[in-house]
Amino acid sequence: MQFTETIRVALHALRTNALRSLLTMLGIVIGVGAVIAMIALGNGAQNSVKERIARLGTTVLQVNPQRVQQGGVGTGTQAKLTFHDVSFILDRSPAVVDVNPQQDRDLQVVWKNKNTKVQITGTLPNFLTVRSFTIAKGAMFTLADDNGRKKVAVLGGGVAELLGVDNPDALIGEPLRIGGRQFTVVGGLESKGSTGFGDGDQQILIPFQTGRFGTFGTDRINDIWVRAAGEDSVDAAIGQIQSALRRSHKLLAGKLDDFSIRNQADFLQTLNETTQTFTLLLAGIAGVSLLVGGIGIMNIMLVSVTERTREIGIRKALGATKVNILLQFLTESVVLCLLGGAVGIGAGMLAAYEFQKDGAPRWI
Repeated sequence: MQFTETIRVALHALRTNALRSLLTMLGIVIGVGAVIAMIALGNGAQNSVKERIARLGTTVLQVNPQRVQQGGVGTGTQAKLTFHDVSFILDRSPAVVDVNPQQDRDLQVVWKNKNTKVQITGTLPNFLTVRSFTIAKGAMFTLADDNGRKKVAVLGGGVAELLGVDNPDALIGEPLRIGGRQFTVVGGLESKGSTGFGDGDQQILIPFQTGRFGTFGTDRINDIWVRAAGEDSVDAAIGQIQSALRRSHKLLAGKLDDFSIRNQADFLQTLNETTQTFTLLLAGIAGVSLLVGGIGIMNIMLVSVTERTREIGIRKALGATKVNILLQFLTESVVLCLLGGAVGIGAGMLAAYEFQKDGAPRWI
């Protein structure tokens, strides 16, 4: 039996048993498609993490107050960060180029007959440079506004939607009641999305002194955001900030810090590593489907050989060799795998296209 004749007989056998062939390929289709789709999902999540790092800036540090501890036991009292600490950081940290203190609290915001509860952030004009935000419309308030305790506000990119406003430009220059006090909207921030440290779009910025002496009525600072001179200066900046705050808080040697310093790049790097592990897990699960599909083909071909013993005997009687018979069934298996793999690749690529760079389906 010639080689081409063996191939022709094998393809004829697949056409004759079309339903069985399709069901056999289904395992390969699902396995290959699942592997491609899961890897695409993982890569989309990793790209999302990389974009968050870029949005945050790898030189940005966040300082938060911590619970005071005595004898290794928490006292339930939270440490206090004030503008005095900000001055200490600026004066004693050469690796730091800018510092932005923030006070924040969720308050009721009213515009005309619309109202919502949103985070109000008391901050300085350097919020834009330290936090890597940009103004989309209007302008940022100035140091003169801060010193004069002006009641002006800059809206985050998602605040207009919370207030049910389709056109954010309509809010510029409008009066806005924040915590019962009337403010004037002077600007709006470019939408930035989630950064891994809360949604930066759902906040309203007001001058620090306005919040300190009016809206919040306290000198406590919730966060101190610090920008280091460069990526190679981050470690030095962390050490200098720690030393400055310990001196500012008069902490004796051996006493634990009553504050924390978070390097956001490290945090998101951990998130990236977790995402990679998750991707490998998904690919492993999808690989099991592919293995099951291969075993399914093996079982079907074994059953096929058993059912076609009479056909095999007739062909051997007509002069077919063991090699010809083996080649026939091997051809059937390879064709099933190739067709199933091709369809699976197409399905996997379609699924991968449906997942955006952030790993979310396009229809969400």
